[in-house]
Amino acid sequence: MKAVRPKKQLGQHFLTDLSIAKKIAETLQFDTYKKVLEIGPGMGVLTQFLPMNQGQVTLMEIDTESVEYLKALFPTQHKQVLHCDFLKTDLQPIFGSDDFAIIGNFPYNISTQIVFKTLENRHQIPFFSGMFQKEVAQRICEPPGTKKYGILSVLTQLFYDATYCFTVPPGVFNPPPKVDSGVLTLTRKEKFTLPCDEKLLFSVVKMAFQQRRKTLRNSLKSLNLPKSLTEDSIFDQRPEKLSGDAFVALTKEIEDGQLST
Repeated sequence: MKAVRPKKQLGQHFLTDLSIAKKIAETLQFDTYKKVLEIGPGMGVLTQFLPMNQGQVTLMEIDTESVEYLKALFPTQHKQVLHCDFLKTDLQPIFGSDDFAIIGNFPYNISTQIVFKTLENRHQIPFFSGMFQKEVAQRICEPPGTKKYGILSVLTQLFYDATYCFTVPPGVFNPPPKVDSGVLTLTRKEKFTLPCDEKLLFSVVKMAFQQRRKTLRNSLKSLNLPKSLTEDSIFDQRPEKLSGDAFVALTKEIEDGQLST
């Protein structure tokens, strides 16, 4: 089957610089996993640099023309091409209980959703490497105490060590986007266990940053916490001052307080 290049879809920005694609692919180490999932491979610019002999590579693409192009371009014994939406796909039938890494040049409009789904499936995803809009990549890696530090920073860094790798200029894409891109890696913290309710933690972090200019005492009012609990000095803080561990401790305190009432 002849590989026919897909037409560019509205809103897509195809990476054209092979050296950058190779640099992203080289972040894969295969030390704690053998399988790789590439999200949104498009025309396979990054895909061609993913190893064929170290493990199974799965490509997940939503665009029909791109799927046909990828199937014609790459040998099926090395790369599995799936026509589906990562955000709507159950990963268990694909990978079973096996660990796998995620890699990709992610569409700007769904990149944060990709991160949140990764967090939901972190027990199977020890490593993550991807290109985002630069601002989003920086936000994920941002330390506490800054304006860019937020929900993504806290929740991602709780479970993964986040590293901002390098910046990618608009000129290496066709068509070029209006902003810079940034590549980051996430390496799972293998010894970390969560001592509080995960759902409550996510709710506390999101509620706190949705009103980030307010103190925690005000932003968490809807939880109807007992006054004896909110008198703690931590509730005088604004959310950007709290590390991930501090949010965990706060959530545990809230959880214990709710159980005792």
